[in-house]
Amino acid sequence: MAFQKDSILLNPKAEAERIIKELREIVAKKIHKRGAVVGVSGGIDSSVVLALCANAFGPEKVLALMMPDKDSSPDSLNLAKKLVDKFKVPYLIEDITKAAEGFGAYKRRDQAVKKVFPEYDESYKMKIVLPKDDEAKGKLNVYYVTIIAPNGEEKTARLPLTEYLQIVAASNFKQRSRTNFLYYHAEARNFAVIGTGNKNEHEQGFFVKYGDGGADIKPIAHLFKTQVYQLAEYLGVPEEIQKRTPTTDTYSAEQTQEEFFFRLPYSVLDRIWFGWEKGFSSKEIAEALNLSEAQVEVVINDIKQKIKTTEYLRMEPISLG
Repeated sequence: MAFQKDSILLNPKAEAERIIKELREIVAKKIHKRGAVVGVSGGIDSSVVLALCANAFGPEKVLALMMPDKDSSPDSLNLAKKLVDKFKVPYLIEDITKAAEGFGAYKRRDQAVKKVFPEYDESYKMKIVLPKDDEAKGKLNVYYVTIIAPNGEEKTARLPLTEYLQIVAASNFKQRSRTNFLYYHAEARNFAVIGTGNKNEHEQGFFVKYGDGGADIKPIAHLFKTQVYQLAEYLGVPEEIQKRTPTTDTYSAEQTQEEFFFRLPYSVLDRIWFGWEKGFSSKEIAEALNLSEAQVEVVINDIKQKIKTTEYLRMEPISLG
C-alpha cells in the first residue's frame, strides 16, 4: 500500500474506547487504586488525558491538578478551568513558585543567562530557541537564548553548552516539583498518577526524568500529536484548547514547542516519522508530502538522533546486583 498523507490517521472512537477500557482495568486490577490524578496545563495532551479519565472512572474519581508558577501564561490556567468545567472534574491549584524558588530554580537559570547577556535581570523575559532554517545548516539542535527587555527590544545569541545545560537543569526543578505535588495528592486519595506525554515527547526525550516523565500509567505515549488532536475532537475537548498552539510554558517569554524542540509543525513531523517507522522510503514520503528527499532525510536523521541520545531518560534505574 502506498504511503499517503493521511495514512497516520486513526479511528478516534475505537482508540478512545480501547484506552478507556485499559485504564479501568489497570487502575482497578493491576495497581489497585481508586481513581486518577491528572496534571492539567490547558494544553491538548493533558486535556485529552483528563477527558479519557473522566470517561473511564467518572468525574468524581478524577482530580485535576493545576500547577502554575510565576512564569506561566495566564491562558494556561484559564483554559484548564474551562476544561474541568466541561468534564465536571474537581480541581485544585498548587502554585509551584515557592517550591521552585526554594530549589533556586530562577536564580540558577538567571545566572546562566547573565553570562551571555550581562544586562539581563528580573525585569527581562527569556526563552531558549532553535536557529532558523538558513542558520541550522542541517543541524536541528543548536540552541540560542533570546531575552526581551521591558521596552520590547529582543536580543538573541548562541547559547554555549555549559549555560544551556544550567538553564535546562534549573528549569527542570519546575517539572520535578509538579510531580511531587501530583504524587502527594494521589497518595492522599489512593489514586493513580496518569501521565500526559505523547509519542513525540516520550520517544524523542522531550520530558524531564522523574519530572513530567513520572507517572503510574501513560495512556497516550504511543500516539503522535496528530492522533492526539483526533481524540481531542472526538472527546469534545474545548475548541479553544484544540486551536491553541502547543507551548512549553516553562520560560518567562512565550515559546512554542516547535521553536524550542521539535522545530517542525506536527502536521509535517508526525507524517515523516510515521512513514519512516512503517518502512517507506524517503522518496515515497517526500512525494506524498510535497517535500524534497533531502528535507525528509534531515528530519529522519534528527528523529533517530533524539531517540538514541535520550534513551537513558526512558530506562529504569540500572541495578548492578
